[in-house]
Amino acid sequence: MHYKELDTPVLLIDREIMMDNLKFMQDYARQHQVALRPHTKTHKMPKLALLQEELGAEGITVAKVGEAEVMAGAGLKDIFIANEIVGEAKLARIRKLAESIDVSFGLDSIPQAEMIERAFAGAEKKAEVLIEIEVGEERSGVIEESDYKELLRYLKRCSNIHLKGIFSHDGNSYEAEDVSACLEIHLTAQKRTLRFAGIARDEGIEIETVSIGSTPSMMHNFPILEGVTEIRPGTYIFMDASQANAYGNLNRNAATVLTTVISRPTPERVITDVGAKGITAQTRSKGFCATSGLGLIKGWPDVKIFDVYDEHAIIYHKEFRDHVRIGDKVEIIPNHICPVVNLHENAYLVSDGQVVEMIPVECRGKLS
Repeated sequence: MHYKELDTPVLLIDREIMMDNLKFMQDYARQHQVALRPHTKTHKMPKLALLQEELGAEGITVAKVGEAEVMAGAGLKDIFIANEIVGEAKLARIRKLAESIDVSFGLDSIPQAEMIERAFAGAEKKAEVLIEIEVGEERSGVIEESDYKELLRYLKRCSNIHLKGIFSHDGNSYEAEDVSACLEIHLTAQKRTLRFAGIARDEGIEIETVSIGSTPSMMHNFPILEGVTEIRPGTYIFMDASQANAYGNLNRNAATVLTTVISRPTPERVITDVGAKGITAQTRSKGFCATSGLGLIKGWPDVKIFDVYDEHAIIYHKEFRDHVRIGDKVEIIPNHICPVVNLHENAYLVSDGQVVEMIPVECRGKLS
């Protein structure tokens, strides 16, 4: 079937571009002699996670316990949950997972560690944790060295927790003004992460894993500093409109949403059959990832989604309106692909215009 025979709206993945992206990042990891542990919150598909491992990834990253459970059920055996896991119910689920796979997760405080210590009491395996270091994103993670040392000393007294390593996420790289500013963020984040690894060693704790990652800081062959052992990019597999801005072109954009023109009510306005429930209403407002509009129309560089309702995309562009007819199908390049994938039940893998496979998005909606 040609992909334009699919009913819309539907998520499309260009197989050749995706495979090139996967090989690109795997080669980057090999070049810098670090493990690649891709963040699968972007694609949420066990089939693609298994493909990443076949190509050389040394395990995967997920965002939620539910994602880890689905991935483990599909045969993934080495999973890092890059998030602080809090609450008896979730910790009990991780304890259960640890009976059959290698699973680790994020930590950044003593109160959380106390919960983990209680939850893993009597377990056959200790809880495997990595401490998150805040490196400029202004999200979760340890900030003060004094707090970090207190946490390390608490963990040394724990019977049910093993500190596997530390991790950071330079998500502030998305707001870099240009490539040179992104490089500075990339290097600064690594230096800070490595400093915290050194503090642990000074405290007598050997750090096995020093994990870093975000796609914008890894698409330009930036250096990886000695002491880093692992990288965790995610969006690189598909890319999106914001990542294309940072990268410099659309050549690596593998994912689009196919949509049908359903109305041409004015000489400038076009309406298609996908809205916020299929492409989101997200934008990025700062730095070299900044986007205008709510998505790009593939093949029309100056045509953007002006607005969305739940089930409608609104476009204002006279030339585009004159070109398309009711029933025509066009492709949207989303601003942020990760939440878009989460809105679709299936993705369709396309090669040379032909649909070659339907892949279920099995981790969609796994929010807990």
